[in-house]
Parts: sequence; C-alpha cells; structure tokens
Amino acid sequence: MKLKIAFFRLFLGCISFLIINTKFSSNVVAEELLNVELNKEIKKGKFLIGLKQYLGGENDKFSQKKNIIFMTNKGFLNLMSSNGIKHKSKQLNITWRDVPIKNPKTIERIVFGPFASYESAKKVSERLKDKGFETTVAYPRNWEVWIPFEDNLPEFELKNNIFRKINNIQITPFLKSEHGFIKLEGPIHIFADEEIKINDVKFGKNFYLIKDSYGTWTLIQKIKFDDYLEGVLPYEIGPSSPLEALKAQAIIARTWGIYNSERFNMDKYHLCITTQCQVYKPPQTINSRVQQAIEETSNLVLKYENQPINAFYHGSNGGVSATAGESWQMQDYSYFKSFIDGSKSLTKIFKLPITSESDLNNFLDLDKEQFYGSNHSLFRWNKKISRLEIKEKLIKNKLININDKVLDLNATERGSSGRVIKLEIQTNKVNKSIVLVKDDIRRVLSFIPSNLFTINKLSDDLWLLRGGGFGHGVGLSQSGAIEMAKLGFSYEQILNHYYRDAKLKKIEILSQ
Repeated sequence: MKLKIAFFRLFLGCISFLIINTKFSSNVVAEELLNVELNKEIKKGKFLIGLKQYLGGENDKFSQKKNIIFMTNKGFLNLMSSNGIKHKSKQLNITWRDVPIKNPKTIERIVFGPFASYESAKKVSERLKDKGFETTVAYPRNWEVWIPFEDNLPEFELKNNIFRKINNIQITPFLKSEHGFIKLEGPIHIFADEEIKINDVKFGKNFYLIKDSYGTWTLIQKIKFDDYLEGVLPYEIGPSSPLEALKAQAIIARTWGIYNSERFNMDKYHLCITTQCQVYKPPQTINSRVQQAIEETSNLVLKYENQPINAFYHGSNGGVSATAGESWQMQDYSYFKSFIDGSKSLTKIFKLPITSESDLNNFLDLDKEQFYGSNHSLFRWNKKISRLEIKEKLIKNKLININDKVLDLNATERGSSGRVIKLEIQTNKVNKSIVLVKDDIRRVLSFIPSNLFTINKLSDDLWLLRGGGFGHGVGLSQSGAIEMAKLGFSYEQILNHYYRDAKLKKIEILSQ
C-alpha cells in the first residue's frame, strides 16, 4: 500500500512538473514573439514582409468569409499563440470574429493626408516633430501622419481632420478544430519544416499573425533577403531581362528594402508587397537566371558615406532622370542627378535644365533611338483628357464639390528635368484654384503616366498632354538598364550610370 501511495505521489509530481514546464515554455514563446526586433532581423539577413494586410476587416479580400487555411503536404504545421495555445496538425483553419469589448474606448487623433507616398508623409512627419508634436506615419490604405488629439491645438497650415471612433468590438482570431473554436492572441507564430500552402498557394515556411494599428490583422512572412528577391525580380523587371540588368535589379531591390525597412515599424514588419514598397509574389517555379543574378550579387548593396542608399527605381524615365526633390516633398540626395539618359552624342546636342514648355517639346521631338530604354511602351505618350475626367478625380479626392467646374490646367513650376512640380487647376470658384504638388499630381490624376509632360488646350472641354516615361523618374530606369545590358554594359556600369557617387559594398550578415 505504501508503495502504491509513493508511486501515486511521484506520478502527481511528474504531472505537475510537466504542466508547469509547458506553461513556462509557452510564456517564453509568447515573450519571444512580442519582442521580435525588426533591426535585429535585418542584421540577420531577414525581412518581415506584410503579405496580407487588414485581415478580418470590412475590406478583407484575402480571407474568404474571414477564414484562412494553412496546409502542408506531408509534415506538420506548428502554431504558437501568445496566450499559451500550442497546436500541431496538417491543417490550420483560422477565422476572425467580432468580439464585444466590455469597456469601449474612444479613439481620437489628428490625421494629416492622404499623401501619395511614404516619402511625402515622412517629410510632413519630420516638420511636425520639429514643432514638438509626437507623430506616427501610418498606412490605412493611404499614407497618413497621425498626432494625438488634444484640446487647444493650434491651427495647422496642412490639410487635416479629426478622427474619432468609439471602439466597442475587437476583431479576434480563433482556431477552428474538431472540438470547437479556440481563442488566439497575437502575435501568433505558424511554421513548418516544409512549404506551407495558404489558401492553396505556396508561400514559405515561417509566418506570424500580428494585430495592426487599425484593429485588423496582418499575415507576416519571415524570409531571407535572397529568397525575398526571388519573388521581387520577376515582377519588377521581368525574368526574361538580360542577366546584367537582373543583377542590377537584385542589388537595388536589396538596397531599397534595407534602407526602407522602417516603413511599417508601428505594425511590427518591414515591407509590404505592393507598389508602395516593391512588388513581391511567392515564386511558384524556379527561374535559373533570376537565381543566378541573386547568387552572384549576394549581400551586395549600394552605399553612400558607408550607409545603404535610398535606391529608387522605376519603369521608364522618358529619356531624362529626375532628382528626388523634384518627385517628392523630401530632401535631395547627392547620388541622384538630373541627366539625359542616352548616348554621349545626345548629351552634347541637348543641355539641361529644361525650364519651359517649349524646351520640353523640343526634347520630346529628339530621335528616340539615341536614348536608353526607348522601347518602353510609354517612353513617349499622348493623353487626351476631358474636363469631366479631371472633375471626377477631384471630386473623388474631395478637392472640389459636384457643382464646381474645371476651367483650365497650367504647369506653374517645373524641375530641372522638365517635370511638372506644381500643376494649377483653375475652377469657376473666385480665387479658388487647386494646386497639386509633385507626387500628388499623379496620385490625384492617376491617368497620367509621369510628371514629364506639356499641356495643350484643345477646347474648353479637352486638353492634350504630351509626355514621356512611366513612374517618378528617380534612380534606375528599368527599361534603360535592360537596353544598356543588351549593349554590353555590366551591372556595375549600369549602377554607376544611375546612382552617381554610390559605391558597391558587401553587407555583413550576422550568424544565426
């Protein structure tokens, strides 16, 4: 009998030990998840990519009926939630529910924007910081700058509004199992030893679900730099591009990602996968030339004064590159110059700056064959735009009312490359003109391929825009790089051409 009691006590002790250690292990995991340090991940050669944003919200298009399924073919999936839940299976079914909050909270803030780009939003954020305000750059589908709401705030020159919302529900993830629904808390870590399918598409092996600053959730992938580039190059420059152009793209995509890795700090990841960052899609097939370009330039970045540069790039510059200050409301970088993007003979024929509409028309008349990248479909373009089209865009962006009329368009200021910096839109309101500045021109009038254009009024209801290029025109022109590679230029020569004074350097990746 004594032997049985002793054994029973030993058994209880072992069970208690296992329970305690399981709980301790879960808490450690939860703490590790909460303390993911973005800068450390970069030093380890990893990006945290926001694959799908705003999950569980009204405009969630990724999770059908607020539901995501994770699957593996052979091995097991592991799930670890910050509330101590651990689960292992071949399939995970995660759904979102609106859970009422016992004590609803009122959210108040001053919102500046929307801005066409992170660069312009950041510039405004810095100006407000200099005046003593606590600022946050946010992206609830458009770039905005937030400051906390307070009574007796001064009047701001910049357009702003008060955001006020009573938060009475919390979008909450649940794990659906054969036993019912298990509530989860973020961050949630999902990982496996093999490729994981998410809604039937292979994405990778290592993911997080993290609550964002808007009450919804983000699906985040942790991925090595070079694996990330495999999903960028085919969609940014194209897998059939010449090898030297692919190498140049690999270096600048890596450099741009590292430089811009603080964009989504507030939501615990580095980069998104849209044109607001770099277009990324998980590669479904292996492309040997893309892999070769990445491997042969592995860990190479462009640096200026020993720091990675803001390596902007775009589709086509229309034959003339822009400075950063022409394109965004931001400082100029010394490694971006305005120059004619073509043969040496061309640079002797035509000199910068382009200051007037007639100068730009003369530039657009030059022989296309002497430029790099002239095969791009939008290297030269003509757009007829009507009064109604302009009005619809202005109404959509809340710049005019439905009864207002558009009377005329005027380019009132140009940069050294001839790009329109200020576009004045005259309306029928007395002393009421709309002035669009730099990147806001293309944000509002989204049918314009670039800011490199002249304006010709055809009638009271119709204008002809004659222009060149696709995109902002700063840094590497992808069509230009492709043509230079075909002409025999190396990736080093291509990068030296587009990023003056920047140097190729190897970055040190910390051991895992």
